[in-house]
Amino acid sequence: MNIVVICPHFAPDLAPTGEVMTRIVEELAARGHRLHVVTSLPWYERHRIEPGWEGSVVRHDEVPWGVISRVHPFPTDKTNIPARAAAFGGFTALTTFVALLTRLSPDVVLAMSPPLTLGVAGWLAARRHRVPFVFNIQDVFPDVAVELGAITDRRVISFARWLERFTYFRADAVTVLSDDLRENVAAKLAGDRPDRVVVIPNFVDTDRIAPGSPDNDYRGEFDLSGKRVVMYAGNVGMSQSLDLMLEAAATFTDDPDIRFVINGSGAARPGLIERARGLENVVFVGMQPRERLSQVLAAADIHVVPLKTGLARSSVPSKLYSILAAGRPVVASVDAGTEVARVVDGAGAGVCVPPEDAEAFTKALAVLLQDDQQRAAMGRRGRSFVEGWASPAAVARRYEDLFAQVAEERRAGSHW
Repeated sequence: MNIVVICPHFAPDLAPTGEVMTRIVEELAARGHRLHVVTSLPWYERHRIEPGWEGSVVRHDEVPWGVISRVHPFPTDKTNIPARAAAFGGFTALTTFVALLTRLSPDVVLAMSPPLTLGVAGWLAARRHRVPFVFNIQDVFPDVAVELGAITDRRVISFARWLERFTYFRADAVTVLSDDLRENVAAKLAGDRPDRVVVIPNFVDTDRIAPGSPDNDYRGEFDLSGKRVVMYAGNVGMSQSLDLMLEAAATFTDDPDIRFVINGSGAARPGLIERARGLENVVFVGMQPRERLSQVLAAADIHVVPLKTGLARSSVPSKLYSILAAGRPVVASVDAGTEVARVVDGAGAGVCVPPEDAEAFTKALAVLLQDDQQRAAMGRRGRSFVEGWASPAAVARRYEDLFAQVAEERRAGSHW
C-alpha cells in the first residue's frame, strides 16, 4: 500500500507527536508499505529552525521506504495567537502543495492534528488523488484553546468550529486516543456516521522505556543525587497547571531532601522561572535528547500530570504511558472520570486529585513522599498495566487494517 502521511513533526524533531508518527511510519515501512511523509523542518526544541536545516523552504529526502518532504513551519511565539495562526496557514499551504504533487500514487492519506488546518491539507490531497482520507486527532481543537482562554474572539472560535466539523465530515475515518475524545468528536458529527470515529491509542514502547535506577547520570548532572524528586517532564505550555508544582514546593522548603524538577521547554517556562525565584528546591532542566528519555523518567520518585480544568476531556498526554512504562507512580491533577483518571485509578499506579487544587495536590505528594513501599508498588502496577498496552507494531497494524477498510469502502462506493 502507498501512504501519504501529513504531520506537524517528524524525527529528528523532538515533539511527542513527532515521535509517535515517526514510530508508526517505521512500523508501517517494516510491513512493506511505501510512504511519503510531509512534515516540517525540525524546530520544536528551540522554537526556531534547528542548525543545519536552515536555508530551505522545502526539502526532499529519499529514504529506503519512500520520501520525507520537510517544509518551513514559520516559527512564531506561541503566545502570539494571530502570528501563530498565520504561521499555521503558511505551513499548511506549503504542506498541501507538496502533498498534492506527490509522485507516490497513494492508496490513502493520513493527516494529524493539531494543527487542525492539516486536516484540510489531508482532505485536499485525498480528493486530488481520489483516495480515502484518515484524520488522526491528538488534541481536540479548538476545544483545548477555548478552555485555556487562548482564543476568545467569537468569530475566530466560530470559524475554528466550522473548520473542525468541515474536516470531520469529509474524513472517511477519524482516529482518536480515548473514549472521551471519541464521544467528543462523534457528538459533533450529529448522527452522520459516528462509527467513523475510531479509538487507536498512542503506543508505549516498553522496550525503550523500562524501569531503571534513579541514581543515574541525570541526577548527578543536576545535583539531584540522594534527593526525593517530584518531576514534571514534558512541554511546559499553557495546558499544564504547573503553578501547582511551585505551590507544593513552597510547602516543602524546610525539607532539604526534596526537589521539584520541571524538565522541558515551552511558552510557560519563562513565567514559571520568574515565579519560582526564591524557591531553592525547584530545579528547571531544559528539554533532553530523545535517547535520554528512559533515564529522565527513572530519575523521579514521583511524576506529575497536571492538566487545567476541562482539558483532560479534550487531550490525553502521551507522557502518562511513558511514566507508567518507567515504573514510576503518578500524581494526576485532572478532571474526574476522564481517560487519565481512569488509567491511573484502574492501574492502581498513582493518585488523582481535582484539577488546579493546590491543597489536594500537595497532600497527595506529601503522603507518597513518605511511603517508599507504596510508591514502589504503584510503579510496579503501572509497568504491568502498560506491558499489556498497545505496542508500536500493534498500533501500526490497527492503522493498516483501518486503511484497508476505508479503501475497500471506497471501492464499494460506500459513504462517498
